[in-house]
Amino acid sequence: MKRTIWFWLCFTVAIILAIYFSVRIVMTGLGHTEISRIRNISISADMTDKDLSELKKIAKMTNGTNTYDVDLSEINNRISNVPGVRYSSVRRLPNGNLTINVSLYRAVALWTDGKNYFPLSADGTIVNKPTDTRTPGHTVFRGTMPSDISKITNAVQSISGHLDYLEWIENRRWNLHTTGGITVLLPEHMPESAIHTLIVLHQNHNILSKDITTIDMRDDARILVR
Repeated sequence: MKRTIWFWLCFTVAIILAIYFSVRIVMTGLGHTEISRIRNISISADMTDKDLSELKKIAKMTNGTNTYDVDLSEINNRISNVPGVRYSSVRRLPNGNLTINVSLYRAVALWTDGKNYFPLSADGTIVNKPTDTRTPGHTVFRGTMPSDISKITNAVQSISGHLDYLEWIENRRWNLHTTGGITVLLPEHMPESAIHTLIVLHQNHNILSKDITTIDMRDDARILVR
C-alpha cells in the first residue's frame, strides 16, 4: 500500500514539474520572462588598450529585445567585418544577455597608397581606418604585402629616421627608399643581414646622407653604389 501511495505521489510531482517547466519554456520563448530579454551586451577583447566603442555601436540593440529573436551569426558577421577584428564570437548567456569576445590585430607599421596611411599587423593585414597623417616612428610600406613583415619591420627600426618607405618587389624581395631619395635594393635572402650591413656603413661612412641614387645589395659578394 505504501509503495502505491509513494508511486502516485512521485508521479503527480513529476507531472506538476513537467507542466511547470513546459510553461516556463513556452513563456521564455514568447518573451514573457526576465531571462528571455536582453538587458546587457558585454564586449571583451584580448587587448586592454583598444577603443571598443565602434564594436559597441555595431552590437547595440534595444534593451528588452527577445534574446531568442536575435540571430547570433548575423551579429558575429557584423563584428568580424569591423576593421581591426581578427576573430570574434557571440554567446547567449543563461540569463538572456549576450557576451562578445574579440581578438584584435595589433598594428606594427603603416601602409600607404600615396595619400592615406593604413595601420598594418605583422601579417600584412590592414587593421583599421586610414588617416592622412603619417604617425611618427612607424615604418611605412607601399604596394603588395607578403604574409609576414615582422622581421623586416624590426630590422629597419635603427634607421627609421632615414626611411621613407619599403616596397615588396616581384613578391620575393624588398626595396628600401630613404628620405634622401636613395633606393636600396635588398637581397631576396636574409635582407635583415643586409640592413645590418647598411647600418654599419652609415655609421662609418654616413652613406645614407651621400649624393647617390642607388645602393644595390643583391649580390652578397659586392655592394654597388650609383
